[in-house]
Amino acid sequence: MDIQGHAALVTGGASGLGAATARELARRGAKVAVLDRNAEGAKAVAAEIGAYGQALGIGCDITDTASVLAALDAARAAHGPARMLMNVAGIGTAKRIVGKDGAPAPLEDFERVVRVNLIGTYNITRLAVAEMVTLDPLDDGERGVIVNTASVAAFDGQVGQEAYSASKGGIVGMTLPLARDLAQHGVRVCTIAPGLFLTPLMAELPQAVQESLAASIPFPKRLGKPEEFAELVAGIIRNLSLNGEVIRLDGALRPAPR
Repeated sequence: MDIQGHAALVTGGASGLGAATARELARRGAKVAVLDRNAEGAKAVAAEIGAYGQALGIGCDITDTASVLAALDAARAAHGPARMLMNVAGIGTAKRIVGKDGAPAPLEDFERVVRVNLIGTYNITRLAVAEMVTLDPLDDGERGVIVNTASVAAFDGQVGQEAYSASKGGIVGMTLPLARDLAQHGVRVCTIAPGLFLTPLMAELPQAVQESLAASIPFPKRLGKPEEFAELVAGIIRNLSLNGEVIRLDGALRPAPR
């Protein structure tokens, strides 16, 4: 799909990989709706990328159906129906299933991560795609593209990452069925599984810790740049043959148990 002139939704767009994705799509001429629970952050990113064209920042909780529907309505009113959905929103946690005190991990922590990362991704996808499949096909028969965000933790989860790995593994697992389900409508679905990237959360770590993490990456021996993630998103959108695929973006990183 040619990105120019089409409407895009970017969840988790207020910072990190989501903000970089919103910037890249806007730079390529998309009309971008930046969605995030942090409404002010979403509006700030939209104001920044508005220099490239049309952009809108919207507060949105992807786990709440009413919030998602309101965000989709606002985006549609401003930009028309979306042909691109970039699911970048997510949260992380690390907690051993049995603590040092012998107490089991709180079930609420596991539920919260799975609800945001997996159920939230599915929720906004089902709601956005219901309109996407009704759009007129483009010249190549395509109606839309969905790009989800998983993690290398989906394959190589570390100690304490049960919730995070399960949530991201769920995104990996539903990629192919989604692509098969939506193939009849001309909507493609792919997932990116990033490794260690220099996001705002990572930047808060001491420099020595950042360097130690970067040293674990075979090549390039540095943390990934959010712009590299965004470039891959754009490449997936533009390449009609990419469908039902999970792409690791990790510099050949295979995390150790801890």
